[in-house]
Amino acid sequence: MVENENIRYTKMPLNNGSGAMPALGFGTLIPDPVATKSATKAALEAGFRLLDTAERYRTEKEVGEAMQEVFKEGKVKREDVFVITKLWNTNHRPERVKPAFEASLKRLQLDYVDLYLIHTPFAFQPGEEQDPRDASGNVNYDKTVTLLDTWKALEKLVDEGRCKAIGISDVNLAQTKEIFEAARIKPAVVHVEAHPYLPQWDLLEYCKKNGIVLQAFAALGHSSTPKLMDDPVVTSIAKRVKKSPAQVLLAWAIQRGTALLTTSKTPARIKENFDVSAIPQDAVQEISDGIKTRIRFNAVVETGVPGFIPRGK
Repeated sequence: MVENENIRYTKMPLNNGSGAMPALGFGTLIPDPVATKSATKAALEAGFRLLDTAERYRTEKEVGEAMQEVFKEGKVKREDVFVITKLWNTNHRPERVKPAFEASLKRLQLDYVDLYLIHTPFAFQPGEEQDPRDASGNVNYDKTVTLLDTWKALEKLVDEGRCKAIGISDVNLAQTKEIFEAARIKPAVVHVEAHPYLPQWDLLEYCKKNGIVLQAFAALGHSSTPKLMDDPVVTSIAKRVKKSPAQVLLAWAIQRGTALLTTSKTPARIKENFDVSAIPQDAVQEISDGIKTRIRFNAVVETGVPGFIPRGK
């Protein structure tokens, strides 16, 4: 059991010897650039030490500006912040990986990132259009490149020292096994939607067995319906332990052995989401066993199109 006051500072060791990543992270999929920058600064000031962004989110520039301002103020050091970004689907061809990665570094104003993820296992037609479609509105996929081809290009980035660890995102168990078994440098992190309505127990078990960190996005349900934070099991526990439903869900995620991301634009909510302490083990079990609803809020694993990003963004 993690000590009550320290759960928010939990770190999860990475399998390639590049250190550990904070379990509690801040996601920057925020449509408004001004809000992205202010929220990122607020997250760092609240105590978050993991920031997650992506080429596709189009927030790398604002995240970079926010970090640099906080670093210059002397409040936080670069080496204390674990930065994640992701390779988008249109850059899966091996020759496109390094230029895409370097463009992300430039936008972030960093010399290296701590973790680089393949955003989805789907390769899209290469080009500047991030959501390439045909005349009928169907996605133009690139059938000439495999996920393993792209993975090998990421391994070279680790060899060069520009990213400390690499991983995969929006994958299922079979895809995770395929990459893990074939990889020269094993995936350090698998980044997927996970919460009590989509607990991903089989994938979590595989990750734990093989020393991979499972990082959950949409840990609070992404405000989608049915609202996870209104679930009667969650609200009754929150009342019992005198915490907010969000704090209960975030504690559950850490205590069952996953890392997680939470996102907000509101400074007070950002502080609340960092103020996570352990819940009783019977409450963890009650959420794991007592919630029977099963819903996936983001269909990205089926299409490669992220459900939380508006078309045209």
